[in-house]
Amino acid sequence: MERRDFIRLSVASAGASLIAPAVTLAAGDEQATASRDIYYTKEAPGRWAGKVATHLPTIEITKAEDVTTVKIVTPHEMKGYEHYIVKHVLLDKNYKFINEHLFDPTKDSAAVSTFTLKNYSGALYALSLCNKHDLWLNSAEA
Repeated sequence: MERRDFIRLSVASAGASLIAPAVTLAAGDEQATASRDIYYTKEAPGRWAGKVATHLPTIEITKAEDVTTVKIVTPHEMKGYEHYIVKHVLLDKNYKFINEHLFDPTKDSAAVSTFTLKNYSGALYALSLCNKHDLWLNSAEA
């Protein structure tokens, strides 16, 4: 393969990888159901049905003027690197990344994170990642 063909093919592949997720999200509910293979919810706990109570993040939202404070809590033990919540991720109403908080299981005794947003309203999504029981998603309205 010539160098130009290789570069052209590489650029086309990169572009397709950016477009494909948007097409998948726009395709409808059957695609949203399929994406549950990568995260779990209260309604769809999959193979971790007995883990909902300790792995599903809760979201507390308080508003004061133009400031929204989001507190995410996952009621999970922090047993050092053996079993712990790795991080919380906060996403906006379009599932775009807002912020994340990484936990140090040798220092953090609880999986609690707080985020401050300015001039935000709409849905918020919280992800909680356990090192043994995968990724969990919950939502709340701000």
